[in-house]
Amino acid sequence: MNKFREIFLDLEQKIINKEYPPQTLLPSENQLIQIYNVSRETIRKALNLLKNAGYIQKKQGKGSIVLDMNRFEFPISGLTSFKELQNAQQIHNETKVAELKKIAVSTKLQQITDWPVASEAWKLVRQREIDGEVVILDRDYLNAGIIPELPLQKAKDSLFAYFENELGLEISYAQKEITVEPVNKEIRDLMTLTAEDQHVVVVRSLVYLEDTRCFQYSESIHRLDKFRFVDFARRRRV
Repeated sequence: MNKFREIFLDLEQKIINKEYPPQTLLPSENQLIQIYNVSRETIRKALNLLKNAGYIQKKQGKGSIVLDMNRFEFPISGLTSFKELQNAQQIHNETKVAELKKIAVSTKLQQITDWPVASEAWKLVRQREIDGEVVILDRDYLNAGIIPELPLQKAKDSLFAYFENELGLEISYAQKEITVEPVNKEIRDLMTLTAEDQHVVVVRSLVYLEDTRCFQYSESIHRLDKFRFVDFARRRRV
């Protein structure tokens, strides 16, 4: 086995065992050279393996910061609200409503949702705080013809519970698209990001009722280091 891979495996085990806890620094390159008695190139190869595996993030002038590997699982398939995800995974969070207002459907939104241009829609922007940091930014657009009222307290809680239990809507399915995109000024202003956070994961969803009407378009923006996206796939011959 290559020496740099041996060092990678040793450091990986120490990170898993919390000898190097999350948000702490690994020993410097010079210290690692002394610890393992190898060249700088060997240490850098081992650190690159750790970075590519998601264990560390290199910060200019600081060194290698250990990342929190206990990421929350976000299901790709299925249709689950954040409130349900929070309860299932015991995520302690606070939701803040940054914006809630009625807007006229623009041409761009019409092209996405097929709602008539200039018809009314709700725009809802929510910040999801976990451990005091805004790690999710949710932007929701809701057809006001289907959802005539959207109280602030309902917006802070579970939208799906409000839609299903109080408005009697039958939510059926969603089309999802997941992309990794550069951070823009709005995202940086509304989320807790560092200078090194240059990209976010964006989950776009069109959500439909049982009668096939699209009533919601959402953009859920996630910080890269806090979530992993999971799915279950079964082999299907085609």
